[in-house]
Amino acid sequence: MEIKEIENIELQFLTLDDYQDLKKAMIAAYSNMNGAYWKEEHIKSLIEKFPEGQVVIKINGQLAGVALSIIVDYETFDDQHTYEQITGKYSFDTHDNNGDVLYGIEVFIKPQFRGLRLGRRLYDYRKELCEKLNLKSILFGGRMPNYHRYADTFTPKEYIEKVKRKEIQDPVLNFQISNDFHPAKVMKGYLPGDNASNDFAILMEWDNIYYHKPTKKAATKKKVIRLGLIQWQMRPYKDLEALLQQAEYFIDAVSGYRSDFALFPEFFDAPLMAKDNHLSTPDAIRELAKHTEAIVQKFSEFSISYNINIITGSMPEVVDGRLYNVGYLCRRDGSMERYEKLHVTPDEAKVWGMQGGNQLQAFDTDCGKIGVLICYDSEFPELSRILADEGMDILFIPFLTDTQNGYSRVRNCAQARAIENECYVAIAGSVGNLPNVQNMDIQFAQSMVFTPCDFSFPTNGIKAEATPNTEMILIADVDIDLLRELNQFGAVRNLKDRRKDLFELRKK
Repeated sequence: MEIKEIENIELQFLTLDDYQDLKKAMIAAYSNMNGAYWKEEHIKSLIEKFPEGQVVIKINGQLAGVALSIIVDYETFDDQHTYEQITGKYSFDTHDNNGDVLYGIEVFIKPQFRGLRLGRRLYDYRKELCEKLNLKSILFGGRMPNYHRYADTFTPKEYIEKVKRKEIQDPVLNFQISNDFHPAKVMKGYLPGDNASNDFAILMEWDNIYYHKPTKKAATKKKVIRLGLIQWQMRPYKDLEALLQQAEYFIDAVSGYRSDFALFPEFFDAPLMAKDNHLSTPDAIRELAKHTEAIVQKFSEFSISYNINIITGSMPEVVDGRLYNVGYLCRRDGSMERYEKLHVTPDEAKVWGMQGGNQLQAFDTDCGKIGVLICYDSEFPELSRILADEGMDILFIPFLTDTQNGYSRVRNCAQARAIENECYVAIAGSVGNLPNVQNMDIQFAQSMVFTPCDFSFPTNGIKAEATPNTEMILIADVDIDLLRELNQFGAVRNLKDRRKDLFELRKK
């Protein structure tokens, strides 16, 4: 049929009134397989058990194609099952409304309607149904109708690889791969009588990236996350209590907008060094480190009382006589995690005698996995790639930079991390001047939220940006599901397309 002859195309649920047309269509579609059609009682059973899973495409009122499916608890089967086993000897008693996999029983297009990409519409419907029902994946046994021509030359595995490389054309397998299905297993004896496939079939799989495992807990992981970035003004404070009062003010503000995270800058507590300005610079920062425990404890209390996860930026901490640059993730459930700056700048090492830390890990939160890299660490791409491999969705970068040069290094590297790791990146820094604190006299910052650069995101990869060098908060929403979609279907897929056959990255 030519496109100009089409008056309308409809996707409908299958009914028993369609059976005679369905029977004729199956006989025509499988002319090389005698008796390859469903009897009326089979179709009736399918419709009764799972009406949403049975659909037809009609062109000008005429049946053109069909897709039949059931839901199964896939753990009750193994990967070497047969078509007879998965269908319960064609009774469909294996259908389970509480199952986790949408299993394809049948898809075909009548010969005269092929070439109109109707099969894609049926596959798209299945994907939408899988997402709607929160099923883990779609599976089916795919035929290899051209394999009989190569069976004496290639194993099924070799044949599949050649089809994937476009060295061999297989209309069924090519179509399934182009629709984002991937081969999971070669099965022998799946469909008796399929001589064209030499009695082999391929277990094809499509993963539902939006699937979430059902839980009996009341809490659920959020998919749209609200970030609250605090662009902190460096100013003199009378004492620790005054600094914490200002910190609570900002936490209250971002919490009032129902933010899930509050991000503070690196060394936001530096104003407290002013009273120790008479000491040497190394001694002054070690005096500042004495406040760290009290600040972390208070921030943990704030995270609970304001129902927000707080990333404390960073503070100096002395452990076994050594000075480190560290921060804490204070979760709103009361738990805490510690992170360290791994690469200290030449200035931090020379002026303060600061040491680089050793801990690097992604953290679980009620909003998914996050990572934190302090300032200079963002300029080492290996760190964020390791965190991405651990499942990180959002990377937080608290920073402190004095010049625009330093800021540009952090900003540009942070944006690169978002692209190459398919994640969101939030950076927050301090602004203003601090005359009475050695080595901390000026600051330059513009806090921002970066995204990957693809169709679902801003074209310039910037979700939100603060006014440069102005004390303020920045609120931005980020959608985790968009990252899942990017990972599977993006114009480029930086994580999936890595040549792991040539290189590897691992923690020691």
